[in-house]
Amino acid sequence: MLKQDLLDLIENKRAELIQAAITNGLSSSVAIRYSQELDKLLNEYNRNFIKKIPSHS
Repeated sequence: MLKQDLLDLIENKRAELIQAAITNGLSSSVAIRYSQELDKLLNEYNRNFIKKIPSHS
Protein backbone atom coordinates (compact mmCIF):
# COMPACT_ATOMS: atom_id res chain seq x y z
CA MET A 1 0.00 0.00 0.00
CA LEU A 2 1.25 3.45 -0.85
CA LYS A 3 2.16 5.77 2.01
CA GLN A 4 -0.37 8.45 0.99
CA ASP A 5 -3.15 5.87 0.64
CA LEU A 6 -2.47 4.62 4.15
CA LEU A 7 -2.36 8.18 5.51
CA ASP A 8 -5.73 8.85 3.86
CA LEU A 9 -7.20 5.72 5.46
CA ILE A 10 -5.84 6.81 8.85
CA GLU A 11 -7.38 10.27 8.55
CA ASN A 12 -10.73 8.85 7.44
CA LYS A 13 -10.78 6.34 10.29
CA ARG A 14 -9.84 9.06 12.78
CA ALA A 15 -12.76 11.18 11.54
CA GLU A 16 -15.12 8.19 11.85
CA LEU A 17 -13.89 7.57 15.39
CA ILE A 18 -14.41 11.20 16.41
CA GLN A 19 -17.92 11.23 14.95
CA ALA A 20 -18.81 7.92 16.62
CA ALA A 21 -17.50 9.20 19.96
CA ILE A 22 -19.52 12.42 19.65
CA THR A 23 -22.68 10.57 18.62
CA ASN A 24 -22.49 7.42 20.76
CA GLY A 25 -19.93 8.12 23.47
CA LEU A 26 -16.27 7.20 23.64
CA SER A 27 -16.95 3.83 25.28
CA SER A 28 -19.63 2.78 22.79
CA SER A 29 -19.03 -0.44 20.87
CA VAL A 30 -18.79 1.41 17.55
CA ALA A 31 -16.23 3.90 18.90
CA ILE A 32 -14.18 1.05 20.36
CA ARG A 33 -14.28 -0.81 17.04
CA TYR A 34 -13.15 2.29 15.12
CA SER A 35 -10.42 2.88 17.68
CA GLN A 36 -9.14 -0.67 17.21
CA GLU A 37 -9.24 -0.27 13.43
CA LEU A 38 -7.33 3.01 13.72
CA ASP A 39 -4.74 1.29 15.94
CA LYS A 40 -4.20 -1.38 13.27
CA LEU A 41 -3.73 1.26 10.57
CA LEU A 42 -1.29 3.23 12.73
CA ASN A 43 0.66 0.06 13.54
CA GLU A 44 0.87 -0.77 9.83
CA TYR A 45 2.11 2.75 9.09
CA ASN A 46 4.75 2.48 11.81
CA ARG A 47 5.90 -0.93 10.59
CA ASN A 48 6.19 0.16 6.97
CA PHE A 49 7.20 3.82 6.99
CA ILE A 50 8.86 4.78 10.28
CA LYS A 51 12.61 4.31 10.30
CA LYS A 52 13.84 1.92 12.91
CA ILE A 53 16.06 3.53 15.51
CA PRO A 54 18.96 1.27 16.43
CA SER A 55 19.17 0.47 20.11
CA HIS A 56 22.29 1.45 22.01
CA SER A 57 23.01 -1.69 24.00
